[in-house]
Amino acid sequence: MPALSTNTPSAPVNPLDLMEQVICGHGWNFERCNATEMAVEAPGKWCDYGLFFSWSAELGAMHFTCAFDLKAPQAQQRPLYELIGMANERMWIGHFSLDQDDGVLLFRHALLLRGTSLSIEVFEDMIDIALTECERFYPAFQFFLWGGQSPADALAVAMLDCQGEA
Repeated sequence: MPALSTNTPSAPVNPLDLMEQVICGHGWNFERCNATEMAVEAPGKWCDYGLFFSWSAELGAMHFTCAFDLKAPQAQQRPLYELIGMANERMWIGHFSLDQDDGVLLFRHALLLRGTSLSIEVFEDMIDIALTECERFYPAFQFFLWGGQSPADALAVAMLDCQGEA
C-alpha cells in the first residue's frame, strides 16, 4: 500500500499578481483595490474600457468584467436585453449584461482556476477575447441606443463584413 503524502500544499498563488504583469506589459493604468480586486483602464477603438478583476480563493475563480463607456437610458434598458441576447448567441466565451444600477453595458466572464497551472497566456487571452468582443459589438449597441435602430437591425448593420477597399 503506498504511503500517504505528508507534504502540505503551498499557499495558492494569487492570479492577480500574474494579471498585474499582463497589464503592465500593455502599459495600461491600473489600481490594486485590495489583495483580491484590481481595476484597469484599457483603450479601445470605439471607447475606453473599464476592466475589473476579482479573485475568490474559496471558489478558485477569477471574475472579470469589461465595462463600456456607454450607458443605456432607463427607457431603453428593457428592449436592450433583446440585443444583448442576440449578441450573446454569437459568442463562445463570456457574455454581455446590463448593470441595473447605472445602465452600463458589461462584458462578463469567470475563469475557474482551481487545480490548474497558472499562465500569463491564459490571462492575455481572457483580456484579448473580451476587448475583441466589446469592439465587435460596440457599433450594434451604439446603433440601437443612439441611432434608433431595432435590436435586429442594429446587430445586422454592425455585423456586416466589408470586403475590399473604398
